[in-house]
Amino acid sequence: MEQQVSDEEEPQPVVLREENRRRRRKMKAFTSTFSVAMDQIAIEFVLPTTTKSSRSPDTLLLEVAGNWTVEQVKAQVWLRVVATNLCPEFYQKYSPDHCILLYQKKGNWCEIYDKHQVFQTLDCIRYWKALKKDVGKIHLTCRPQPSEESTQYQRYLNYLIGYDVTDVSNVHDDELEFTRRKLLTPRKIELADRDPKLYSMDPWITSKHLPEYLLTKVTNSHILLVIHRNKASQTIKVSIDDTPVQALQTFFTKISNKRALLGVPEDVCEADYVLRVCGREEYIYGNHPVRDFHWVRQCLKNGEEIHLVLESAPNPGQDLVQKEDWAQVDDCTGVAGTHEQLTIDEKDHERVFTISLWDCHRKFRFKVLGIDIPALPRNPELIVYVEASIFHGQQLLAQERTSSKAFTEEVLWNTWLEFNIRIRDLPKGARLSLQVSCGKAQTQISKGTSSYQDNGGSPVGGGSGNHDCNKTKSRLLYYVNLLLVDHRSLLRQGEFILHMWKMPEKTEDNSSVNADKLTSATNPDKASSMAVAILLDKYCYPVALPKSREGKEAGGEGREAEGGERGQREMPNHLRKQFEAIVETDPLHPLSQEDKELLWHFREECMRHPRAYPKLLGSVRWGRQEAVLATHRLLERSSVWDRSVLDVGLAMQLLDCHYSDAHVRSMAVRKLETLGDDDVLRYLLQLVQAVKFEPYHDSALARFLLKRALRSKRIGHFLFWFLRSEIAQSMHYQQRYAVLLEAYLRGCGEDMLQDFRRQVEMTEALQKVTREIKAMSAEKYDVSAQVVFQLRQKLENLQTSGLPESFRVPYDPGLRAGALVIEQCKVMASKKRPLWLQFKRADPTTLSSDTIGVIFKDGDDLRQDMLILQILLIMESIWEEESLDLSLLPYGCISTGNKIGMIEIVKDATTIANIQQSVVGSTGAFKDEILNQWLRDKCVSEEKFQQAVERFVFSCGGYCVATYVLGVGDRHNDNIMITESGNLFHIDFGHILGNYKSFLGISKERVPFVLTPDFLYVMGTSGKKSSPHFQKFQDVCVRAYLALRHHTNLLVILFSMMLMTGMPQLTSKEDIEYIREALTVGRTEEEAQRHLLDQIEICRDKGWTVQFNWFLHLVLGIKQGVDKRSA
Repeated sequence: MEQQVSDEEEPQPVVLREENRRRRRKMKAFTSTFSVAMDQIAIEFVLPTTTKSSRSPDTLLLEVAGNWTVEQVKAQVWLRVVATNLCPEFYQKYSPDHCILLYQKKGNWCEIYDKHQVFQTLDCIRYWKALKKDVGKIHLTCRPQPSEESTQYQRYLNYLIGYDVTDVSNVHDDELEFTRRKLLTPRKIELADRDPKLYSMDPWITSKHLPEYLLTKVTNSHILLVIHRNKASQTIKVSIDDTPVQALQTFFTKISNKRALLGVPEDVCEADYVLRVCGREEYIYGNHPVRDFHWVRQCLKNGEEIHLVLESAPNPGQDLVQKEDWAQVDDCTGVAGTHEQLTIDEKDHERVFTISLWDCHRKFRFKVLGIDIPALPRNPELIVYVEASIFHGQQLLAQERTSSKAFTEEVLWNTWLEFNIRIRDLPKGARLSLQVSCGKAQTQISKGTSSYQDNGGSPVGGGSGNHDCNKTKSRLLYYVNLLLVDHRSLLRQGEFILHMWKMPEKTEDNSSVNADKLTSATNPDKASSMAVAILLDKYCYPVALPKSREGKEAGGEGREAEGGERGQREMPNHLRKQFEAIVETDPLHPLSQEDKELLWHFREECMRHPRAYPKLLGSVRWGRQEAVLATHRLLERSSVWDRSVLDVGLAMQLLDCHYSDAHVRSMAVRKLETLGDDDVLRYLLQLVQAVKFEPYHDSALARFLLKRALRSKRIGHFLFWFLRSEIAQSMHYQQRYAVLLEAYLRGCGEDMLQDFRRQVEMTEALQKVTREIKAMSAEKYDVSAQVVFQLRQKLENLQTSGLPESFRVPYDPGLRAGALVIEQCKVMASKKRPLWLQFKRADPTTLSSDTIGVIFKDGDDLRQDMLILQILLIMESIWEEESLDLSLLPYGCISTGNKIGMIEIVKDATTIANIQQSVVGSTGAFKDEILNQWLRDKCVSEEKFQQAVERFVFSCGGYCVATYVLGVGDRHNDNIMITESGNLFHIDFGHILGNYKSFLGISKERVPFVLTPDFLYVMGTSGKKSSPHFQKFQDVCVRAYLALRHHTNLLVILFSMMLMTGMPQLTSKEDIEYIREALTVGRTEEEAQRHLLDQIEICRDKGWTVQFNWFLHLVLGIKQGVDKRSA
């Protein structure tokens, strides 16, 4: 445990370093400025004991010194009470820790929670000052013990989370508990503001304009709604600008004479009813025009009728939230004072209890005691060393390493490492990265430090600080991080034993290692993990990083800033051009040292251009306290950012791994506050991943996600699964995600909790069955009738022995699935033995007789598929803005646990391989006309066939462009499907992305995307000939491609975040470069257009090679890891 408290608790004598002694001699005596800083605060303490005579609580009036810590205040109260011999049987029996401090603010009880906090920095002090109170009132009450009911409730929440958030066996401080308490405040605020009716119905609205192609499907701005009640229905015509209330008024006017027929009593009106989508838990409700409802747009897009059901509104009482056990914590919990409040300059050092970090001028150092490992790696002739780096985001601030020693089970160094950075320059969020590397014994490893100084941040996979190791063929084995300034802004002190994470082997899954290497969590597997022991300097007092400076320096900084502005007015033209060129580059463009100096010199100019912010903030030297303060002032003073138009790509960029500063990240989140719910859903997966880049558990981003989830059930549903799946799979971020998920579950309401319970029970039951089936047929490749029979028997038993009657489908919460249709369930013929399941629809108002088809998979990490499908959805929304409907089919897919998840079965769809095989076996891959013939057979009329061809042209164009830009170009015929209405779509992305290296930088025999002769045949062309459909295809591709290029920054940032958090380790420059080349960054529109048309020509020339690959695929039956999704 760290030792941050005063020296009376420290058994060893604390030796002040020489520098400290000298400084203490220089300190001035008690002065007037000191007495101002040391405000005495009069407080009446209401004690936990009562006077026998009057039965009223005992009280104590105490003058509290403003610079005492909360712990000291409690101790002083206790001492006074003991001295007055008040109720000795209580105060002499218990310690101050037996009680908590509470005060009232606006009718709410607040707890003074952080014992290390300096008293004058508390929110209650500000509150009393604002009310002009001379004496504050604080209640000391016995620390409440959880009731049996709340313990049971906590167990229930832990079950839903899949992790015990109360378990603190693997933490070296109280950040976990601290964050749980702090997140109560945003939850309470959100719940107080929540509209119960709106929350219970949660209408799914889109904030985007109705695209041109949908407007053409609307006649005279009017649409038809079919409204059902009991067994009858009534069709009404409404304007697309009408609200649901106006639609209901139209309905009631229309049925005035036939109410009895529809079962609508005479004494009710439109206000007593709401409209819901038939068969779905999706309401058409609220103050929005009907054209903005997601379901209405879906129906228009697919040319389907809009069927709604008339019913009473759901009861908001179902969303009841369990009463909180805890009091809210003081609003300033964890906030340090200003430098002036904490500094030891000009103060009587007898009365200093917390020191300002900015008074520590010497270099940072720590002692590496040694490492200890239960079992050595196999090769005994190894040497080992510890490399220690200090990072802020991806910027290396300083680096040192130990000497090399023989690798034994216990290696002791006992050496101090002193870094080329002063303690006062350590920024909040700075992490000490410790890495244990090994090499061959004969290799001499040089001590390289200087080359790392002030590295402005490495590429995405960087940050390993492993440069000299490459030269000497040494290998990184273990890593761990420690935040040097903790969550309450105190410098870490004392000894730490940190259990390290093992680098994954080449054969192991290493898809998220880049993000994992940033975690500040330690390995929970203490029994078998490598441990490193270090000693940080100890001080007599806590050392706090001040929140800011007051007064004179701000002015000085202002003068410097003005000088910068003067310089900016005189910016020579050649520099102006260079400046603009830097700002125009894409997010992955590395900045030279000269670029950084230019941006920093003209930082005032940069602040006028939000697009320059990521570049400017990437140029800040975060290891210089003056630069950090100057940056914070710039951000505080500028209103340009808040006034600018929202650019999601820009905001997301400031949330990636390169930015650790809380001011910067809060500023990005502030911009995202303006996103509509549909956009939050669109970026939710990436935002959840970005939480990994936060230095601390409690952050503006975590609070943003919590608030938006508590506001919308749909966002909450997906947040639940995104977090739960990470908790199950990512030990590195388990605690952080678990705390956030608990905060959400404590506010989402009973109805949602019951829904989550049913979904979790269902996935657990199905996982058990899948594993049993796998065990039965592990060796064989084909699935025997016996195995299918066994599956059906197991499902039958489950159904009778307590499967939930119905559950929300995890990838589509508007849909409720009921009982299994057992005779349609089967085991699929692929390595992981996924289950093909069919469920009845549970909603009685459904008009569809179709079942709900789900593939349940155990053994594959679906997070990669989810990331790609999410980016496809984002591309679709970009194209929608350009009024392009490319009929993408991003099917439902969700990871629900550790390598388990569900995938939607798309209706009436089959793989290209199936079509080719069904006609002429494996040679079908060479028959150009087969696909065309299959489509013709599925269409009842020539008109339907022409519509299918049109849809094929558009969807083929959409997927060609999307897969090319994402580098998922070369696929086989089992990974491409087509629906009976001509909609082509790709599946199984995780499979291809696992082999990223083999197809990046497209090799000669490969093609940019799949455009085979049989696809061209459907478009009415072959060889080099053209046709109207093919020209349309080219036109669609070019328009789609240019539209994506207009959002290059957004796509580049999403892509790099995806590589960082969910793809196999990609650190080489070329891998990151891929998307820039694919989007032809830096070229003109004409060049980009030419480039894409050239890619189409390459595909036409080499289409036969793809056919040949497909032929091999069919002949050899290479179906390992490929799921055939055909019925």
